[in-house]
Amino acid sequence: MNLTELATQHCQPRKGSQHALDAAQIATLLQQLPGWQLSADGQSISQNFKFANFHHTLGFINAVGFMANHEDHHPDIEAGYGHCRLLWSTHDVGGLSLNDFICAARVEGLLAR
Repeated sequence: MNLTELATQHCQPRKGSQHALDAAQIATLLQQLPGWQLSADGQSISQNFKFANFHHTLGFINAVGFMANHEDHHPDIEAGYGHCRLLWSTHDVGGLSLNDFICAARVEGLLAR
């Protein structure tokens, strides 16, 4: 599955460990998301973003928030002047699910890179 295919999918309710991705699935999907990193514990993916100023950072956060609300799947967000870090995980599965990769791909689409 490539980045465009991921970004066109929608999140589905995923509860229980049967929806958790295994290491091979995570590695394959992560290849589609340049710059995204797997956490040391394998429970989340993250990316750091740089912006010219706080105004642009806040605009990005608002766009991500709108998308996340629409998909009903929300990241952890750390932000400051000119920077933002997004972390995706699916607490209901105890790790990573396809939803995390769908949302990360949608973030890439927001940035059109």
